[in-house]
Amino acid sequence: MKNEGPIKVAIADDHALFRTGIKTALQVRKDIQMVAEAENGMQLLNLLKHIQPDVVLLDIQMPVMDGLTALPEIKRMYPGVKVIMLSFLNDHSVISKMMELGANSYITKESGADLIYEAIRGVYENEFHFNDITNKALLSGLKNKRTAEAVAPPDVQLTEKEITILKLMCEEKSTKEIADMVDLSPRTVEAIRDKLKTKTGAKSMAGLIMYAVKAGIVEQPN
Repeated sequence: MKNEGPIKVAIADDHALFRTGIKTALQVRKDIQMVAEAENGMQLLNLLKHIQPDVVLLDIQMPVMDGLTALPEIKRMYPGVKVIMLSFLNDHSVISKMMELGANSYITKESGADLIYEAIRGVYENEFHFNDITNKALLSGLKNKRTAEAVAPPDVQLTEKEITILKLMCEEKSTKEIADMVDLSPRTVEAIRDKLKTKTGAKSMAGLIMYAVKAGIVEQPN
């Protein structure tokens, strides 16, 4: 269940100036509360033993433990924590790999405060936040056989309701919007989403979208 108060956010980045800039930009938002900061993945994992943020902003390249190493550990130990990866990189294969590992979004460090805020709200409310970079990386991943084969084959039997909900998720509808459209409670929609992941073998929202395209449930954009 989502808390009623502000969204609790932690940041892990080895550049103190960048952390300060993010904190300053987000402090003006009444619905965001910065609860922790770390300079590498190891320090972040230690902090998570005591503090449970809703969203983590995680730099990819850090000393001691980088973001790609920390990400699967965070997802394994704290599956409810949403993770937004940060980097100057715009490498589709790296971004696809992060999404396969369970990242909930990816934004470049050049992104302005508004885009970072949108990503935080997006992953908090809808689990996954799409943007031009993640969309291109997903399409690139679909063309990569190893990525496609990491998801279950398209012969998995889905019910009509599961297919409807999967299509709406691919259209970036929020849980509440989907619940209203199919006349179910948001909690039931979340349960069906979890069941879809189990059935298809997808570990993340990105994996579900890859599955939906591969299975012909939604069309692959050009």
